Amino acid sequence: MNKEEFIEEAKKLGINLNEEQLKKLEKFYLLLVEWNKRINLTRIIDKEEVYLKHFYDSLTLTKVVDFRKEQTLCDVGSGAGFPGLVLKIIFPHLKITLIDSLNKRVIYLNEIIKELELENIVAIHTRGEDYKETFDVVTARAVANIEKLVNYTMHLVKKEGMFIAMKANIENELTKEVENKISKNYNITRIEKFILPKENSIRSLVVIERKKGNDRI
Repeated sequence: MNKEEFIEEAKKLGINLNEEQLKKLEKFYLLLVEWNKRINLTRIIDKEEVYLKHFYDSLTLTKVVDFRKEQTLCDVGSGAGFPGLVLKIIFPHLKITLIDSLNKRVIYLNEIIKELELENIVAIHTRGEDYKETFDVVTARAVANIEKLVNYTMHLVKKEGMFIAMKANIENELTKEVENKISKNYNITRIEKFILPKENSIRSLVVIERKKGNDRI
C-alpha cells in the first residue's frame, strides 16, 4: 500500500488525513526502521507493507469505536507502537497509555513519543495483568490468544468501557468452549470481520464488555 492508496483507504474509514499527520507517519516509519536495526520490533520493514499492515491496520479500530470523542485508551503489549502510536497521531485528543513487558521496547516507544512531539501519551514498563488504571478503551494486537487476553485486560476496562482484541481469522481461536468461558462474566458484543486491502487477508475485531451489574475485575 503506497501513501496515496493509504490516504484513499483511510477516507473509506472516515479519516481525512492532513499534511501534519502524514509527515508524522513518515517520520515514524523512518524511526521504526532505524530502531529495528537495534532491537527486534517487527519483521515488517518494507514501506508499503508498514503502511498496510501496521498503519492502516491500526486505523481499522475505527470500525468499532468512534475516536472523535475524547477518550482514554490503553494499548496492551504495544511492541512497536501499533495501534497506539498511530491512533495518537491521527486522533491527538486521545489520552493514551502504551504498556509493554520489555523495557527496551518501552525506551523505544518513549523516544518515538519525544521525536514526534506527542502529548498526553506515555509508555510504561509493566505487564497488562499488573497494571491498575482503568480506561474507556483497551486494545491488544498480536499479543496472546483471546482467552488469555481477557484475563490480562478486563480489569483495565472501565465499567462502561470496552476491550477490543485485534486478530486475524478468529474462527479457530474463538471456539464455542472459549466463548462460553468468556460469557460467564463478560459479553462479546460484536465481532467485526473484514478483508485487509490489497493483501486480502482476514482481520477480526472482537469487542468485549462487562455484563451489566458485573463489577468483576
